[in-house]
Amino acid sequence: MKPSAARCILAGLALLAAGAAGAAERLTGAQIRQAFEGNTVTGRYTGSNLPFSEYHHPDGRALGHNRNLPNTDACWTTTEDAVCYYYGPPDKRRTYCFTIETSGALYVIRSRPSGRINGLARVEPGDPHDFSRKSGNWFCDGLISRALPRARLAKVALDGARARRSDGALGRDGGR
Repeated sequence: MKPSAARCILAGLALLAAGAAGAAERLTGAQIRQAFEGNTVTGRYTGSNLPFSEYHHPDGRALGHNRNLPNTDACWTTTEDAVCYYYGPPDKRRTYCFTIETSGALYVIRSRPSGRINGLARVEPGDPHDFSRKSGNWFCDGLISRALPRARLAKVALDGARARRSDGALGRDGGR
């Protein structure tokens, strides 16, 4: 095992021990943006121990690599309480959201909504691995940042169905 991986695992164990005493702090979306924007988040996935390192460009691109695969179309944004990433073109897009906790310099990345620890990381100032220069250039369309929360989306859909029903748009049987 590489020394950096061993340190990450030891730091994670230390965090778990400290977590029982309430030492970890969950960040808000604004705090995550402040910590990540213009900086590089580097760490390892807890299940596979594979590395990731992504420079969080202020324009929304996530430059670098994930599981040793270079990012070619990756973007990031924050929500009220999480950071979300999307990878790939719109027709094949995969979206992942995570809550972030800190304990000192260690960042704990938890899958949302399960709460399972997905990775352990540290934030490196700036772009120390020069990902901006090495990565391709793509545009982040911001679709997930404009997405409605699920509860609001369900309400909009329900309101739309009610409006169509009252206008007779669903036919004589009321859409049944």
